Amino acid sequence: MGVGNMSFADRVKKLVFDPRFLMAVYIGTAVFISVQVVMMGTHLYKPPDHPIPNDIMNQPQYMDLFLGKRLTEFNNYLIFKGSYFHLIHGQNLYGIFPDEHWDFYKYSPTFALLMGAIAYLPNIAGLVIWNVANVLAVCFAVRMLPFSKRSQAILLWFIINDMATCLSNAQSNGLMCGLMVAAYCCMQNNKAIWATLALALATYIKVYGAIGFCLFLFYPDKVKFVLYAFFWNVVLLALPLLVTPFGTLVWQYHNWAALLMADASAATGISVAGWLHTWFGIDAKSIVSVVGLALFLVPFIRYKLYRDELYKILTLAGMLVWVIIFNHKAESSTYIIAVTGVGIWYFASPRLGWHTALMLLVLVFTCLSGTDFFPGYVKKHFVYPYDIKAVPCIIVWCVIFAELLAIRPGLKVGRDRAVCAPVAPGDA
Repeated sequence: MGVGNMSFADRVKKLVFDPRFLMAVYIGTAVFISVQVVMMGTHLYKPPDHPIPNDIMNQPQYMDLFLGKRLTEFNNYLIFKGSYFHLIHGQNLYGIFPDEHWDFYKYSPTFALLMGAIAYLPNIAGLVIWNVANVLAVCFAVRMLPFSKRSQAILLWFIINDMATCLSNAQSNGLMCGLMVAAYCCMQNNKAIWATLALALATYIKVYGAIGFCLFLFYPDKVKFVLYAFFWNVVLLALPLLVTPFGTLVWQYHNWAALLMADASAATGISVAGWLHTWFGIDAKSIVSVVGLALFLVPFIRYKLYRDELYKILTLAGMLVWVIIFNHKAESSTYIIAVTGVGIWYFASPRLGWHTALMLLVLVFTCLSGTDFFPGYVKKHFVYPYDIKAVPCIIVWCVIFAELLAIRPGLKVGRDRAVCAPVAPGDA
């Protein structure tokens, strides 16, 4: 059927699933949100009504520093941008800078150096480039997945609201998500040099990116992967020496480790630990972290499936959800990573009715829970206090975990009708 003979509905459908149109929508969203938050100007700092106990930024000695200060709606970008100047001037990257921004810088010295690429630009230009980089990372990574173009498009529509949340906060989670997914896809295509670079970059943005290195287990020529990984990590570790002395760089890494240790004792986040605390009054963050790590490792005992395509991509999906729901600092803007994992699980798995029901559950209660889809009263008294955003992702992760333990060998990604079956003796 020619374009001229297509109905209006068919034309809309064709446009909605057009990769170029979707790319334009993502880039347009990034530009619009960037301009919007800059144009919103500043607001006077207001101490939180209910500060998180033990959170390092909610200590009186820090909050008092911000009294009378005016903050922007793109605070995270100012943190990233300012880190470059603190690095080249030999200042403590992990100190407090109340005249510049709220909160601490919690990334590596290498990330601070890389921000120099846009640090000298006006805020509006730098923020646009930063947010566009995040959406491009996600779009290109999704396009690398072994799904049809239609499925890739649906996945991008599914995660777009969480992408917008990430952009509104000028966060790096889109970049993290894109790098972790792209690393898997590069491994699948035997491009070890690019896979290891992606994972090393992710690690030097947020340390939990290092969990992606476990995917090396699935591929032959592990020595090559290890050597490339070692090379990129050494390069990125030492890269700030271009602008700072060796002794100062060692001091910066020491300060980074100290801040991360102090920060780890603070919040529970929108996570399994947060869910247990808000629903059942259980405070067991350390136990949850240990149990979560143990559960993450359990499916790897099925070493005979290490070359099975469905097993590998479900491991990727589970990893993306796991790094968020077991993260003590998980917040709304990090869920772009978890919902991408949910989407990958759905399109890699067979089309079962209850899978679709779970996807809808995630769409409503994770993707849309912070929007006007829910009345303000419901969000204030139900969604936020009870970490509702995390619950559907926790359920999906449990399903992925069970499927990884029960999956039959030899199933094709997204085509076979049955995923789970009794595990044959010696197959686990």
